[in-house]
Amino acid sequence: MIHTKKDLADYLDADKKALCRCDTRPRLNDFVWKFQIALRHLEFYTNKNGGVLYRLKYAYWKIKYQLFSIICGFEIPVNCFGKGLSIAHRGTIVVNGNARIGDNCRLHTCVNIGTSPGASRLAPRIGNNVYIGPGVKIWGNIYIGNNVMIGANAAVGKDFPEGDCCIAGVPARIIKPKGRLEIENYYQSIQRQRRMHKT
Repeated sequence: MIHTKKDLADYLDADKKALCRCDTRPRLNDFVWKFQIALRHLEFYTNKNGGVLYRLKYAYWKIKYQLFSIICGFEIPVNCFGKGLSIAHRGTIVVNGNARIGDNCRLHTCVNIGTSPGASRLAPRIGNNVYIGPGVKIWGNIYIGNNVMIGANAAVGKDFPEGDCCIAGVPARIIKPKGRLEIENYYQSIQRQRRMHKT
């Protein structure tokens, strides 16, 4: 979580890299990056005790956070995601406030991370370097390990603590014993080979 200004700077820098942004500040229509900046500042001022000035800054960032949440269609509470969050684009994303997701999460549209019926506090815990594809539903008191790739429209209602795998389907199951980093490296090598053949 973000408790100091150094933490805030680290999170903002990690998010910028994860989003592959090269500019020093968001462009006019880059609402996803603007949302993530507002989210991180709001997390800082939520976690930091201070006087009148801090409360005013909290109110300022809360307004920006709510505005960009509406524009983007996100319902993402504070203190849920680790650093290096990358939201692919605008579109409905709903996350329960008790969910905890680690560093370097890649998140797509129509994702829902919630609880089982009648268990509002028992939300998923998700490790680092997890890719969550479009339309994924994750719910309940479950744990998903590090370096997992979750395929589009998967319904995940049970633990995958071992990590380093690709899961998909309804209900979700392991379809490849390779994790996110291995799969991404594989596709990057294919793209490099294609570029070499073109030259």
